[in-house]
Amino acid sequence: VCLEELQNKPHVWDVWAVATVQEEVSYLGAYSSAFALLPQIAIVVDGTFAKGPGASDWQTFPMGKGVGLGMGPNMHPFLHQKLRELADSLEIPWFLDVTPSDSGTDAFAVQVTAEGIPTALVEFPIRYMHTPVESAALKDIQRVGRLLAEFVASLEADFVDGIVWE
Repeated sequence: VCLEELQNKPHVWDVWAVATVQEEVSYLGAYSSAFALLPQIAIVVDGTFAKGPGASDWQTFPMGKGVGLGMGPNMHPFLHQKLRELADSLEIPWFLDVTPSDSGTDAFAVQVTAEGIPTALVEFPIRYMHTPVESAALKDIQRVGRLLAEFVASLEADFVDGIVWE
């Protein structure tokens, strides 16, 4: 969805889309991709746990209700804030997914690669995660794609200069 939307939007930044492997066991796909590309910023897209039978309410998020924006020690607060503000301005519903340690996603591997890569995490809820019948709401996937496309299109050439840890 993101790449399709970017075809019709002017943008000054180059975009690399990477599908990685071994996220569940070693992050090798994320480490090697991030090291090979050394992007100035990275946005990792992954699934998060959706509400459903047998899933606890406090660890899950409803499907079809918006995108997740991860926040924790491996996510850059400035990128998180920009994505949150953009989602609000586009009226894309979102929820906060707090990850107090390693997020269990490729965001960790990307963020610690080389000298460190400012990284954000955008998610969509998946029911029956890690099974052959994983399910997601198409609306959530479309929202993630739209948010990413609009984010890329909004970036000025000097965006990276504004990224600071505060």
